[in-house]
Amino acid sequence: MTLSNREIANIFETVADMLQIKGEVIHRILSYRRASETIREVPRDLRAIAAEGKLTDIPGIGDTLAAKINEMLETGQLEFYNRLAAEIPPGVVDMMRVNGVGPKKAAMFWKELGLISIPELETAARAGKLRDLSGMGAKSEQKIIEGIEALARQTGRASIGVALPAAQAILDTLLQIPAALEGTVAGSLRRGRPTIGDIDLLVAVAHMDDAAPIMDMFVAMPSVARILGHGPTKSSVELHSGLQVDLRVLAKERWGTALCYFTGSQAHNIKMRELALKKRLSLNEHAFSPVDDNDVIIETAEKLLCATEAEVYAVVGLPWIAPEMREDAGEIEAAATGKLPTLITRADLRADLHMHTTWSDGALPIREMAEQARQRGHEYIVITDHSRSLGIANGLSIERLLAQQAEVREVDAALGPDFRVFHGTEMDINADGSLDYPDEILAQLDFVIASLHVSLRQPRDQITRRLLNAIENPHVDLIGHPRAQLIPSREPVDVDMDAVFAAAARYGTALEINANPHRLDLEAQFARRAVEMSILLSINTDAHAAPELDLTDYGVLTARRGWVEAGSVINSWPVERFLEWVRSRGQVPA
Repeated sequence: MTLSNREIANIFETVADMLQIKGEVIHRILSYRRASETIREVPRDLRAIAAEGKLTDIPGIGDTLAAKINEMLETGQLEFYNRLAAEIPPGVVDMMRVNGVGPKKAAMFWKELGLISIPELETAARAGKLRDLSGMGAKSEQKIIEGIEALARQTGRASIGVALPAAQAILDTLLQIPAALEGTVAGSLRRGRPTIGDIDLLVAVAHMDDAAPIMDMFVAMPSVARILGHGPTKSSVELHSGLQVDLRVLAKERWGTALCYFTGSQAHNIKMRELALKKRLSLNEHAFSPVDDNDVIIETAEKLLCATEAEVYAVVGLPWIAPEMREDAGEIEAAATGKLPTLITRADLRADLHMHTTWSDGALPIREMAEQARQRGHEYIVITDHSRSLGIANGLSIERLLAQQAEVREVDAALGPDFRVFHGTEMDINADGSLDYPDEILAQLDFVIASLHVSLRQPRDQITRRLLNAIENPHVDLIGHPRAQLIPSREPVDVDMDAVFAAAARYGTALEINANPHRLDLEAQFARRAVEMSILLSINTDAHAAPELDLTDYGVLTARRGWVEAGSVINSWPVERFLEWVRSRGQVPA
């Protein structure tokens, strides 16, 4: 059996987990884990790389790991993995997928209670058999139950941060073929959903005879692990990453109807078909077809073809609706009454207000991070390293925070006046609800973000009170990633968002749309609610390295899904307006 890149990466990841359960040295564990992560990103088939003798050219792959890769490619298995699996049941490794269960606890549950699967762990937890183990208790037991329930709700969907670059890379290649006139992603990926099941791609040609070379190139790409289907107008493949990609080639004259149909959503398409029927037309992916009084297509009648989406919407009497809004969430009605919002675009953003440097857990010094932001067209930024309680992220003591401010001022002076660098913090909201810096220190900063990072499974009332404490503080300007989710591994905190929105509206505190595709927090539905309540937003990357400054587009997609306009986003404002707003933040409402 030939293994794909994804399967080899999975084996290395499981080896790392099993070594961790055994208590092996951390460097050995990390070597397998890094190899797994690297292999997932390799766009070529490992078999081809191995045939060229270039496995060790892959970052993190030395002679030992290269030999193991070759073993798996040649035999379909890894003897080292088999020996570990004979010693440690696979179900014990699976337990580590449960939030709150690390390698030590997984080993303890196995060795002391004989548990070898997640279902057995759940049964034991619900029977109260975990609480008396060392380091456990009733609360820890309940958290494990909640973690298992959360795991059951997770799906096999891929993050938009993985799917969109993969889709774009394929499109860029296909569009090099002269016959390919136009191409785009479709489906939930085009609508900007945070996770997707598979990737839909569309390519337009002048004549359908031109489809064959496009299809042939698609199925022969180095990133393809398996061909699932290879037809004249539609082909499906599985990438080495495990993603399924479906490609359809369409006649340019039918591009508009096809793009509408394959973008979806299904509910939006149903509404569009209903509007078409009111005009005695049937709408599908190919064209509009006249219908009789019984809504039956008149086969002899001439079909109406649409080369653009705008034409499709015009036929049913609507203006074009942005893909991100097509969820049957009132967009049809808004379009019909002339009330569609002017959605924010990437070009509207002038700044990034949330980023980290080598002062805490970032990769670049302040000056280099600022220069990278300026190269991307920003007019101003805020340096917001972690606060003192977040030791794991090298959080800043008060003394280091004030020392950093001096450096920020120097960089600001050196890069100004057309580009500004401000000093802030991403301050922890502590487990007891207190803020990580006292007010007299916060008053010296240009901009203050408050975020949840610890004790995320506290009861709803406690989590809510922590957020309200931050919102009510006149020195806190922005709540960072308010629901503290990580896609797909960590569910949002259990918080009363009604109370959060009410407080943010009352105190004028802004809420963040964190653009990192692992967060996308606030989610679109909450961003829309915030705008309806006149709560200000900020779209930031939370960048820890220069490439992460390019994640802005994911935040913009999320904002557009939430019907957000530029005026509601504080980092779309000119620097003078931004500073005026920050200075007014000390005004506490009556």
